[in-house]
Amino acid sequence: MASFAVVEAVQATPGWPADYTLAAGDLLRVHVYQQPDLSMEVRVQDNGQLSYPLIGPLQLAGLSVVQAERLIEAGLRSGQFLRHPQVSISVVQVRGHLVSVLGHVQRPGRFPIEKPGLRLSELLAQAGGVTAIGADGLVLLGTRRGVPFRQQVELASLFEADDRQQDLIVENGDVVFVDRAPVVYLYGEVQRPGPVRLERQMTVLQALAASGGPTPRGTMRGLKVTRRVSDGALQSWVPELSAPLQPGDVLHIPESLF
Repeated sequence: MASFAVVEAVQATPGWPADYTLAAGDLLRVHVYQQPDLSMEVRVQDNGQLSYPLIGPLQLAGLSVVQAERLIEAGLRSGQFLRHPQVSISVVQVRGHLVSVLGHVQRPGRFPIEKPGLRLSELLAQAGGVTAIGADGLVLLGTRRGVPFRQQVELASLFEADDRQQDLIVENGDVVFVDRAPVVYLYGEVQRPGPVRLERQMTVLQALAASGGPTPRGTMRGLKVTRRVSDGALQSWVPELSAPLQPGDVLHIPESLF
């Protein structure tokens, strides 16, 4: 019996459960007990099928590992090639299960879940991390047990050694979105006019410091904050320097009259 060609040899990734659902692109190691000519590494095709010797094409996408083992055993038995086939399948490489990372990361795109239990922190590392203008948090969207799932996660919480509850495990079809960081805007007599990243609990004075402070012609007197309120109207007032800012606030630093 001629041996079937090995598609690709890849270091196996241990730990995929027997109820893992196979998908197109997955690389499998099929082992038939005492039948080396029927043992091979083969990839599930784009149409979800596996071309297996003697039996022909088998639809494996959507089956668990155990179901795929039983299907091959049934084919070998019904074709009278083996009386009591014993088939075991291990997942070598996953390509059919993907997660999308969008927004302000270094390398947005779709990433395969190549090992069981892939966590958010590891996925972000694959995407190159958050850009300089990325927010301090992210949103994870997906489905859990058939129910739509949405979770907001603070980036800092992913790396807290005593609590990994926020470093969630991602699943097939999940979408991770990193929004742009909120900003406030400074204009007028300020050293570096324009947007300033709004840090947590940032005050008027801290925003001024981040922009280099007033120019020699500027003054802190009469500094105004303009904010769009809930009804869409704009409100302006002279704030305390210790007043906290909100996303989208606009600070105007006037010119000194003296």
